[in-house]
Parts: sequence; C-alpha cells; structure tokens
Amino acid sequence: MRDQEELALTKLMLDDITPEHDSKLQQLIEDLRNKFEHPINGDNKKVIIFTAFSDTAVYLYDNLAGPIKEKYGMDTAIVTGDVEARSTLKLREKLDFNKVLTLFSPVSKEKASVYPNINEEIEVLIATDCISEGQNLQDCDYLINYDIHWNPVRIIQRFGRIDRIGSKNDVIQLVNYWPDMTLDEYIDLKGRVEARMKVSVLTSTGDDNPISPEEKGDLEYRKAQLKKLQEEVVDIEEMNNGVSIMDLGLNEFRLDLLEYMKTHEDVEHTPFGLHAVVGHNEYTEPGVIYVLKNRNRGVNIDKKNRLHPFYLIYVRNDGSVVINHLSPKELLDKFRSLCKGKNSPQTALCHAFNKETKDGLKMTTYSKLLGDAIGSIINVKEESDLDSFLEGVQGALFTKEITGLDDFELICFLVIK
Repeated sequence: MRDQEELALTKLMLDDITPEHDSKLQQLIEDLRNKFEHPINGDNKKVIIFTAFSDTAVYLYDNLAGPIKEKYGMDTAIVTGDVEARSTLKLREKLDFNKVLTLFSPVSKEKASVYPNINEEIEVLIATDCISEGQNLQDCDYLINYDIHWNPVRIIQRFGRIDRIGSKNDVIQLVNYWPDMTLDEYIDLKGRVEARMKVSVLTSTGDDNPISPEEKGDLEYRKAQLKKLQEEVVDIEEMNNGVSIMDLGLNEFRLDLLEYMKTHEDVEHTPFGLHAVVGHNEYTEPGVIYVLKNRNRGVNIDKKNRLHPFYLIYVRNDGSVVINHLSPKELLDKFRSLCKGKNSPQTALCHAFNKETKDGLKMTTYSKLLGDAIGSIINVKEESDLDSFLEGVQGALFTKEITGLDDFELICFLVIK
C-alpha cells in the first residue's frame, strides 16, 4: 500500500512537468533557434540530435517537429531501432531508414542518383544510436548529444557521423547535454564518462577528446590512429592491430542486403557468373565492375585487401582501372549508386548488350577486361613488393601468391554502358 502511495505521488509530481516546464527541452529549443538563425557554415541549418532512448526520441519529435515546420519551414525526421521512421515531409513513397538518411544528407548519400525524383530535404534528424556507426552524414555540421552515453566510444562514434572526410563544412560543432548537478551527484555520470574517455584517449587516439577539447596530449606515435578516427569510426580495440570492419562503413550495404533478403530468401543459392547491364551516371563512367573470389582463402595479398577472399575491381572499356581492389568502400558506393532502386532490366541496354555479345555467345571483350582486372591485382602487388624490397624487406620481390585467372572464381559482373 505504501509503495502504491509513493508511486501515485511520484506520478502526480511528474504530471506537472509539461514540455513548457521541461527546462532541458526548452534549452534544446533555444539552441536550435540560435543554430537556425546563426548558421556556422553559410546557410547550413542541418542538425542531428542523438538520444540513447527511443521514448526520448519520440518525445523530442512530438514536441519539436511541428513548431520547426511551422516557424522555420524546415522538415524534421526520426529514426530509431524500434519505432517506424517518420518525418514532416509529405511524400507519396513510404519513408524508410535509408531514405530518411539520404534526404537528410543528400550530398554524401548521393541523393541525386538514388532518389532523383524527390526534391525535398530533411534539416533536423532525431535519432538513437542505431545510426551512430557506419553512416556518412557529413552534410550536417551540428550534433547534439541530448543525453550522454556511459560508453565514451559511443560518443566518438556519434560525432564521427559528421566529423568525416568529404565534409564541405569549414567547422563542425558538438553540443553535450549533461545531467543537472543534483542528479549527477547521485549517478556521477559526468565523472565516470570523463574518466573512461581519458582511458580511451591514452590507449587509442592520443590527442583527441571530444568531451574535453581543451585537454591535449603529446603522443606523437598515435597520430596515425587519430587520422583514422577522424576519417572513419572504427573499433577502438582494433585501431592498433589492423582494420576493423567499421572502417569500411558497410552498415548501409548490410541493411540493403537484409532488406533485399526479406523478399528474396534464396539469394544465397544464386549461381556464380551472373551479370547485369546498367547505364552510367554522373558518378561513374562506362566499363565493368568485376566481383571475384580468391580460390585460396588463406592468401591475402600483403594483408591489404579488406574483403579477402573477395576482390572488387572497376575497369574502363579500354582495360584501365577506375578503382582497384584496395578501395572496396569507394567501389561499393559506386555499385550502389548504379543499382539501388532498379528492380527491373533496362530493356534497351539489355538488347544492345545481347546484340554485341550475340546473346552471350561472344564474350571476348568481357573476357579480356576480366584478364585486365586480374592483371591489375598482380600489378598492385608487384608495386607493393617493390616498395617493400626498397624498404629492406628481403624476399618480398620474388614471391607471388596470385598468378592469374585460375586463382579466382567469377562471382558476378556489372556492365556499365
């Protein structure tokens, strides 16, 4: 009975805390107003608001989206792991996770090729940590942590959405909302997170602390790790021991695949050697993208191919290389921009390809280009071997794990017209 009375009293007190009396929400509204009226990069008004909880994200969306649309004429969206994505946009098409992120960061997500018929953009994105890894959102220059995650790596990952190579912004800003002093004295969140951050700084980045920017270190030998952290969000534990899968930023590709597998469950039984024909766009040029698999899974050329045993190579029609196998993320971005949203064959291109190849009986041109693609792998290795030899690594110049076509299986290829 006493517990019921205490809970009833607590609920009665909480009922008095309406959005108008929520000082934290009112501070957020004031920060957004200042950002919209005084952008830090030209007319860029884009903002990401991170929270650890989907309930909080919904609360913020319900109280911010309408007023932002009404007062500033800008659209807001919400993405979480367990609530359907929605926005103030009035679109005919159904809104999903990837579409929200593309409309929020149209340059980095190549909206012009993915959704060419949608002209609207999203200016404010409210999200949980479901987007804190592997997303390129560097069109935005202002990120707010509405709550501080207890794990400092998560804070780094959140900031890494906008602190990325390719940003057109001169400056970017991170705003952290700490608990009020009374609450923080109870949970000591600020002290614990700052202590963890210092440990992360000393053991990983050496020079970068997004919570305390005034705190600097002098660990010169960590500059390479710092540069990697600035370019891509990686697993802190793996920064000194190779490349993490996070370095590839492959989350968006995995999400595409999972979405595709919902309606194509038998995709894993797809035979090797399939091909498709697609028209080039403003980001690509005519040629072929080959997807190969090394028959020897134990061989990884100089341990530089991040997708081993798979190799992706993009060659022009003259056999020269556009993107070699050492840049899989860039190549997959091109692949995605060419194919995403295309669910049926492009009839005219298919007819032209069939006429060129006599319905697939005369594939001499594409066999030669395949040889050029594999030759590029060997050439890159020989260049690497020569560099190693000149640096004093004896024997590297005289060993070849890869010799030619017999070392690979052709998974598939994409002809770009």
